[in-house]
Amino acid sequence: MGRRTRRLVLGALALWFLLLATDTVAASNVATGLQGEGRDLQVPTWLYLFTGGAAVGASGLLAMFVTDRRLIDSLHTWARPVSAGDGPLRPLRYLAGAVAVVGLALVVYVGFTGPSVANANLAVLVVFVGARAGLVMVAYLLVNPWPALNPWRALSRTLPSGFIEYPERWGVWPAVIGLLAILWVEIVVPINTVPETLTIAVLCYSVYTLAGAVLFSPADWFRYGDPLGVLFRYYGAVAPIQRTPDGVRLVLPGATLRESEGIDGLSGVAFVLLLVWELTYSAFVVVPAGIASVEFLVGLGVPPLVTYAIYLIAGYGLFLGSYWLATRYAKRLAETYVTAEHLAIRFAPALLAIAAGYHLAHYFTFFVSLSPSLALALGSPLSPPLPPLTLVLPGWFGLLDVAFVLAGHLLAIWAAHAASFSVFPSRLQAIRSQYPFVIVMICYTMVSLWLISLPTADPAFVG
Repeated sequence: MGRRTRRLVLGALALWFLLLATDTVAASNVATGLQGEGRDLQVPTWLYLFTGGAAVGASGLLAMFVTDRRLIDSLHTWARPVSAGDGPLRPLRYLAGAVAVVGLALVVYVGFTGPSVANANLAVLVVFVGARAGLVMVAYLLVNPWPALNPWRALSRTLPSGFIEYPERWGVWPAVIGLLAILWVEIVVPINTVPETLTIAVLCYSVYTLAGAVLFSPADWFRYGDPLGVLFRYYGAVAPIQRTPDGVRLVLPGATLRESEGIDGLSGVAFVLLLVWELTYSAFVVVPAGIASVEFLVGLGVPPLVTYAIYLIAGYGLFLGSYWLATRYAKRLAETYVTAEHLAIRFAPALLAIAAGYHLAHYFTFFVSLSPSLALALGSPLSPPLPPLTLVLPGWFGLLDVAFVLAGHLLAIWAAHAASFSVFPSRLQAIRSQYPFVIVMICYTMVSLWLISLPTADPAFVG
């Protein structure tokens, strides 16, 4: 059976990459306002989606045949020390914080006084190319850089703080609400095309997050309440370099996703699912189906701003509901007294691999093509060369988008498999508990692949 399953996986992957050889899909970056490119799928959509889902499903079946707990433990506990503690790194962290504060001030200044062309304005390029794309990729591909490069955290160290204790029952719910607000603003407000508008948004966010740090404390606020702080912390769980109480350690990518210590209860589960949904949402509103659905609601008399909020909340609710349903069925299939809430928390870290794959698919090509513009703007912030320099990438770069999505799902499949063996003493229980989550991941895969296969345009009624 094991040999037969392996052949099934290899066959699905072979068919998948055969389709990729004739395909030209690309992730949508239209929502950023800096790059918009849609490409036509040159194979039947149903076959393209079916083989992608089949590859993930077959990989899930193959993982279920790995039942040696010692092998699973060895993969997830392997580590090599990088440094013995934070002592040697502390001066560098303070230096990085000072540089980040200067960078924030430069973003605000250039946003108001620099060129009006978004692709040439340092403020827009730093926020979207440098931070939204580049730093987040560093967080899950290498190590979370945000604790050192967070300018608001560095500023908060100079301010009085800790007037109120952060309520434990809040978890990361403030970060969930904050990230939802950011996603809505990204779509309905031209912060990615009008530098002055972006600068105002940055100043508003600065007041908001510094107020939280002063009211509570920088340590609590940036760990639980600040949406960017929580976003980077969760993405950092996928990275091969991890900070531990014993120092900085090198681990296998995704090794920590078996454990749930970094997930802050059910609010943490909600944040993880929001990371998965936010990239799906930003892709949905710029493809023909999404644009048509927005135009339909607006045609019924719903204001565009409300329409985008409805789709943001409704889609997020659908993702939450599907995951909760999967946990209920996992509990039923495993015939266990472990609560559905506990299962939801234990399996949530695996979804971070999916979110990382989605992010890489959406932003890698975008980052590479606009990195020359960022470099030139850094060299001459007030008078960058015009027109902006962008790289024209070969067509095969579009294949990477699909490969990143698939890789994220395969890592998530393995992480969920390893988590199930940590939760259940019985091998049969561990295997049965995975069935609903594999089905959910297959659905996520097919939806994501469908979205990145479609042509894109600017969001309707925005601009």
